[in-house]
Amino acid sequence: MNACNAASQPVATIPAFHFDNSFARELPGFFVARRPAIVPAPRLLYFNRTLADELALDLGSLDDQAKAAVFAGNVVPEGAEPLAQAYAGHQFGGFSPQLGDGRALLLGEVIDRHGHRRDIAFKGSGRTPFARGGDGKAAVGPMLREVLVSESMHALGIPTTRALAVAATGEDVYRERVLPGAVLTRVAASHIRVGTFQFFAARGDVESVRKLAAYTIWRHDPALADADEPFLELLRNVAERQAALIAQWMNVGFIHGVMNTDNMAISGETIDYGPCAFMEAYDPAAVFSSIDLHGRYAFANQPNIAGWNLARFAEALLPVLSEDPERAIASATDVLAAFPERYRRHLLRGQRMKLGLRRGDAGDDSSDAALVDDWLALLHGASVDFTLAWRRLADAAAGDEAPLRALFADPRTLDSWLARWRERCAAEDGDATIESTTSGLARAETMRTVNPIIIARNHRVEEALAAASDDADLGPFERLLEAISSPYRETSAVATYAEPAPAAVTACYRTFCGT
Repeated sequence: MNACNAASQPVATIPAFHFDNSFARELPGFFVARRPAIVPAPRLLYFNRTLADELALDLGSLDDQAKAAVFAGNVVPEGAEPLAQAYAGHQFGGFSPQLGDGRALLLGEVIDRHGHRRDIAFKGSGRTPFARGGDGKAAVGPMLREVLVSESMHALGIPTTRALAVAATGEDVYRERVLPGAVLTRVAASHIRVGTFQFFAARGDVESVRKLAAYTIWRHDPALADADEPFLELLRNVAERQAALIAQWMNVGFIHGVMNTDNMAISGETIDYGPCAFMEAYDPAAVFSSIDLHGRYAFANQPNIAGWNLARFAEALLPVLSEDPERAIASATDVLAAFPERYRRHLLRGQRMKLGLRRGDAGDDSSDAALVDDWLALLHGASVDFTLAWRRLADAAAGDEAPLRALFADPRTLDSWLARWRERCAAEDGDATIESTTSGLARAETMRTVNPIIIARNHRVEEALAAASDDADLGPFERLLEAISSPYRETSAVATYAEPAPAAVTACYRTFCGT
């Protein structure tokens, strides 16, 4: 699976990326070599200069027109080995034995300024043999959505792929209506997915599973190379990364929307921003994706789905875990059985920070978890905005309960819970009856570093994308991007971006895959 197409070859190269392409070098047969399609009129819409510097890219001599030619795929950087990766996946529970990069290409890998290996990949760069009848293209709106949401997640401190650039192509893309085309350049720790393992496991190709697992350890868990059971430890590490990641999603109200196994990265990064959204009024059953008709990937289901996906990863690894099938199953089952507790530990640690609690002493887990559960029940019962409720709780810690109480139709419902929370805070501070003003102010400041005031609110995202796609106006996109880049800083200049959408708008809001 590594023949290159002869048509539509880009005509020039530039020595700007300093590629070192281990995936192409070490895993022949795991991909199809492919060149990006030539587009008629590339134009740069977005370029992340800070990320480019972090990646040690030598692009300073290129103007926007030259960058557009690179990031639209018309000029392939020197040393790139563009390829479409093979993978399978469970999509909404049903297994597809061959998916793969239908409209994406891994250009290659670079070593960033911190010594980390990073993938640089295109999305929307034309059809590949994995396209399954698709056109291989992408539209401006969905590509800019990935910029906004992934950069919001990065600013929130959540592991994620990053957006390096978006280039308009100057050609139309045909979906429900005609849309302007674009190519996204995405940066990731790697694009190895649960589905990558499933592709070879489904074919009974145990040696390829073993080779992929060994490469993954080299890439993401080199300390495991000398472990007695390195592949079992890989499963354990992936479970730990996913437990931490999903807990972070839950603590900011993020809904991925399409948690298929081909969308779970072994690295522990959030990947594939399609029908994603941030929840506004707290609702565990919240679903925004137009294709999630039965709520499989609803907000509260995300931890369970992560565990389900990990079970599929474990199944793919079983033949390399042990020569004894029963021992392999027992070992994998132990790891999977521990996942819910791993997740709860990460979740509660984050929730304590959001509550302004610095520690959890032995025996406090159940009472602190109950405190959080009762808080969330209050938000759900009153349809209170999730992000603002946590942020205004910080104001209450500083002694001003008015902004928090203003979020509730009946503020009196808060009285009992606030008394319990203050008692818990005071006990931690060594005063069982009352929290000092100094301590409260310090707690509030700490809480404001973990409870954002700005998220990529859905109505603001849609406004920005509509302006960019329909009117070629990037102003709303650029202003929103600037606001979400500092999510914990509350100023009058960004106050409008902190406001929830009207309830009527949220009630009928739907997201789409963008394919």
